[in-house]
Amino acid sequence: MTQKKTSNTLNKTFKELSIQVSLSGLSFCILDSAQNEIEKLDTITFDKKATPKELEDHLNSWFEKDSLKDLTFQKVNVIHENELSTFVPKSLFNESDLSNYLKYNVKILENDYINYDELSTYDIYNVYVPFININNYLFDKFGDFEYKHFSTILLEALFKAAKKSDVETVYVYVSNGHFEIVVLHQKKLILYNTFQYQEKEDFLYYLLFTIEQLDLNPEETPTYLFGSITEEDPRFELAYKYIRHLEIAHLQPLNKASQSIKSIAPNTNTFILLNSL
Repeated sequence: MTQKKTSNTLNKTFKELSIQVSLSGLSFCILDSAQNEIEKLDTITFDKKATPKELEDHLNSWFEKDSLKDLTFQKVNVIHENELSTFVPKSLFNESDLSNYLKYNVKILENDYINYDELSTYDIYNVYVPFININNYLFDKFGDFEYKHFSTILLEALFKAAKKSDVETVYVYVSNGHFEIVVLHQKKLILYNTFQYQEKEDFLYYLLFTIEQLDLNPEETPTYLFGSITEEDPRFELAYKYIRHLEIAHLQPLNKASQSIKSIAPNTNTFILLNSL
């Protein structure tokens, strides 16, 4: 769903707010769109996985800060980060079948609200379940806003950054507790999947399992890790023993705030948030 917010031109603000919401934490970015400068970048990590209601409480607490209470925004973007999504080729997509696309991949409830993002340039739809209580909370607070799923922004960013290659390329976006694997070939999506993990051995197992299932050779396949990971990370050091062409990808967002973003470390858990601007 895309919603366009209206505002009083006499009180016009040029601030844009982007929020990334997940049960493991929240991230916030305030952009001065007139100057293309980031005014605030904030990340909150929860000690334990939150419930949707607790997530709403955490979000409300952030907005109750004195420095934020009186701010108004020209535009609000929301990113829903969860595993409740699946990509569907345009040729197979039917808006009346949204629940059918999801029910074989993820656990959904009868009363879940299902929506989709269209990646029109790539003939793909992303069908997903947003945090509807968060949408309701933000609508009550701001009125109309725009939202997308986390995986939509990740895939769009990789399509823009990836070079057209004759070989399959593996991209791994690493977070604490889960990671996403995207495999591209000739700028076309071969595979997208997300895995939950606890130990570095689990991380390696799922990565090698995916490479094997696609009949790729870990000795030859270019594999790029990014997100919350560095070359000194135990997960990288372990994977490097088994995957010959393993690198940390230094991907910079390609958008209107790119000059301001250059001063921010690219391999952080704000990659998706910054690419939503």
